[in-house]
Amino acid sequence: MTQSRLRADGTRPTPAERGRARRILTRLLDRYPAISTALEYLDPWQLLVATVISAQTTDENVNRATPELFDRYPNSVALAQADPRDVEKIIFSTGFYRQKTKSIVDLSRDLVERFDGIVPDTIEELVELRGVGRKTASVVLAEAFGQSAIAVDTHVRRLSNRLALSGSADPDKIEIDLKSLFPPLGWRGLSMRFIQYGRDVCVARTPRCFACDLVDLCPFPDKTSPVL
Repeated sequence: MTQSRLRADGTRPTPAERGRARRILTRLLDRYPAISTALEYLDPWQLLVATVISAQTTDENVNRATPELFDRYPNSVALAQADPRDVEKIIFSTGFYRQKTKSIVDLSRDLVERFDGIVPDTIEELVELRGVGRKTASVVLAEAFGQSAIAVDTHVRRLSNRLALSGSADPDKIEIDLKSLFPPLGWRGLSMRFIQYGRDVCVARTPRCFACDLVDLCPFPDKTSPVL
């Protein structure tokens, strides 16, 4: 049960803290009734590869590069056998292309060697793939497999800290803290709603607190004011 979940530091959220978290979720659900990743994909493998490529770049950049990539290498078997130099040329525009190429080729080889080329549907197996961390694994589980999972990226970390849902900077601890506060049925879309809200309102440098749906639930001390 959700009530038995503890924070990363071993403490148990109070009913009031869980109630505030539920109110935050309700307002985000009202704002974003239906939401999903902006990455374009046809199957779990494509989403896995696209999510790895999406590090340090925009979803738009990824979506411009992946059609050629997936046309050239339509599955994990093909990408596992790819010449890295050819892959680098295709994803060059996404930045950090050498490391990303190594990651997606290596994870494809792992899929072929260990899972018959099929993307597993458990976080324990996904994070065993080279280049795949909990954030990437959670995106795949939530988006491609419809499982309850929370992916912590920079937007989720920022909102979690500002909303005092977690005091940690460590993504794994933030994930634990969020799971201790929110009901499991709300986990699946939580990350994407936080991410979109972080892009729309709670931006990094100058959050639009005067236009925030959550302002009365937010203890962030450095709230901005309307420009007069």
